[in-house]
Amino acid sequence: MTRRGTNISLKSYDDIFTTEENRQETGEHVVSIPVNQIHEFKNHPFKVLDDEDMRKTVDSIREYGVLVPVIIRPNGNGEYEMISGHRRRYASILAGKEEIPAVVREMDDDTATILMVDSNLQREHILPSERAKAYKMKMEALKHQGKRTDLTLCQVGTRLRADEELAKQIGESARTVQRFVRLNNLIPELLDLVDEKKIAFNPAVELSYMKPEEQKEFYEAMELAQTTPSLS
Repeated sequence: MTRRGTNISLKSYDDIFTTEENRQETGEHVVSIPVNQIHEFKNHPFKVLDDEDMRKTVDSIREYGVLVPVIIRPNGNGEYEMISGHRRRYASILAGKEEIPAVVREMDDDTATILMVDSNLQREHILPSERAKAYKMKMEALKHQGKRTDLTLCQVGTRLRADEELAKQIGESARTVQRFVRLNNLIPELLDLVDEKKIAFNPAVELSYMKPEEQKEFYEAMELAQTTPSLS
């Protein structure tokens, strides 16, 4: 994707779902967009599941429609990329809706990534793999925006200080952010076991320092022994 528009600094969750009055002040307005013209955000880290919550959302949309507009941006090909509202779009499709109310915003890749991550981090249930991928994506976007780009090394080996900026925004420690990002180094088989709570978080972080081929051997040994690792 090419970078488009200007940076828009996201200060809080309130910036994601603006009121109608706010939209009028900024010149934004809600329009109906065909759902088949809205495409998923590239490398979207959050899963859209056919679970009980989704069924409730589908029933609600059938009865009342989509009450909170999704946020999209033009993709340069006459269609759009979803920023906030993947679940609402999917539920609308299941509910048989052909269009969805949307706010169209011009924004660059980094701003879009930050907004996408922030809107999804408000979910009640987030898998470790989703959090790991989302934290990594937002850290990269923050670094591109120049929030903190000093190269000072700290005790845990952080090369850039975007982790501290992210930690401050989400109310976590930089250490916790770093450890979640480490999970991206796990092979898919092990990361799935973390999501399934068959491998605890701390052992998973330690396993992430192993080479992929070593992780594969470890996974096969786990399968053979039908056991899960402890931190020790």
